[in-house]
Amino acid sequence: MRIYIIATGGTIEKVYSEQTGNVENLNSKIDRYFRMLRLPDSEIQVTHLMNKDSLEMTDADRQRVLDTVRQKLTEPAPIIVTHGTDTMVETGLLLKQNLANLQSPIVLTGAMTPLGFEGSDGLQNLTESLMAARTLAPGVYVVMHNQVFPVDQVRKDRELSRFVWK
Repeated sequence: MRIYIIATGGTIEKVYSEQTGNVENLNSKIDRYFRMLRLPDSEIQVTHLMNKDSLEMTDADRQRVLDTVRQKLTEPAPIIVTHGTDTMVETGLLLKQNLANLQSPIVLTGAMTPLGFEGSDGLQNLTESLMAARTLAPGVYVVMHNQVFPVDQVRKDRELSRFVWK
């Protein structure tokens, strides 16, 4: 089964920079994690769209996500968008409002702690998104921490460091 991945950055892709001492979006590393998973009947097609913290995403960036999703939908298959958690719902709502008659699910996921860091939720969320993308009905969803939320029924709770029902 083909699954499209659209990588936009966010915490899931952040790395520690020895030069600055900060955790930053530098180079995409999502492909490395797909190679760690056993996906015998999956054809994963990754598009590296951008590598930004979602708080730095502009309306033009969100439009690029929408345009890329539209292009992928010309050959329908499930889509996973890796995205920063701070504005993930905003991007998901844009997709939902602009994409009618979906034939496949679109899943947005990310991480509160970068992939490769101790205690990271990134690989869990990525794995769960792959499974969700194979089983969900057409629509736009957020998949985080073993939960699936329709994008218009979820919000990020910063105090709890997780997504909750609206």
